[in-house]
Amino acid sequence: MDTGTHIVMGLALAGISTLDPVVAESTAATTSVMIGTIIGSQIPDIDTILKLKNNAVYIRNHRGITHSIPAVLLWPIALTAAIYPFFPETNLLHLWIWTFIAVFLHVFVDIFNAYGTQALRPFSSKWVALGVINTFDPYIFGIHIIGLLIWALGANPGYTFISIYAILFIYYILRFIAQRKVLKEVKKMIPDATEIIIAPTMKFKQWRIAVMNKHQFFVGRAIDSKVCILDQFNRVPVPETPVLEAAKKDKNLSAFLSFSPVYRWEIDEYDDYYEVRFIDLRYRSNDYYPFVAVVQLDHQLEILTSYTGWIFSEEKLRKKLEIIPG
Repeated sequence: MDTGTHIVMGLALAGISTLDPVVAESTAATTSVMIGTIIGSQIPDIDTILKLKNNAVYIRNHRGITHSIPAVLLWPIALTAAIYPFFPETNLLHLWIWTFIAVFLHVFVDIFNAYGTQALRPFSSKWVALGVINTFDPYIFGIHIIGLLIWALGANPGYTFISIYAILFIYYILRFIAQRKVLKEVKKMIPDATEIIIAPTMKFKQWRIAVMNKHQFFVGRAIDSKVCILDQFNRVPVPETPVLEAAKKDKNLSAFLSFSPVYRWEIDEYDDYYEVRFIDLRYRSNDYYPFVAVVQLDHQLEILTSYTGWIFSEEKLRKKLEIIPG
């Protein structure tokens, strides 16, 4: 989920923790647990700082080791050790318990969006992505805000957020049901599909769809369970040409290929360089595919420049590559 949603979830857990008699018995315990749940709900995303280095490192590592099983066990211990000296009168065990719940909940809810996490490391490096909740879900965020307002007006925060989480449990079930309906329609439309990716959007009834069979890629959307195919591309295997083999050695393209399961590729030759472009087909937006990897090489196959990430216009891509048009 996005940072804002993780923050309000941390506050919600702090509210629920007031139902714990050990936490509620002192101001120190309540305060320390609130600090633990808020920081615990954020700490797995500390790898976001990798963006400061470059997109390739970020794409390869975000939601990787920091969301793994060892990390889920170690983050609460580290946070408890850091918080406890400031609140020595608090109950150490209960501080750890609520901090652990915050860290676990962060990783758990991330599994439900299309990006997913490597939550099974070190046992498996597979990305676990159920694709039923958008990275930012306005309904989930909004109901947390309502809960915080009710808390601010004097309601019991524990019972308030227990009720809200019961509602959210039902909401998640409804999202799974809606996704299954879309999946059923896609299978009817493309019975020979070998892979189907259904990704949520911020709109409750709208889904992004990327499908492949042995010969084609299909890109579409669904509103409710009505599926519309917007683009089709022939599946052309990536040939083992000198230009492409040299481009694959680039860190940006390599990171893209480690992340994207459904893509098409292009090669253009200009007077003094080649341009290799790989385009992720999962994120079509306004007739544009914004998640790309681009590598430019000279005629000696030396890499001149490259980029991977989100670009919503050709002009911005050119600026990223530091090329003057024409």
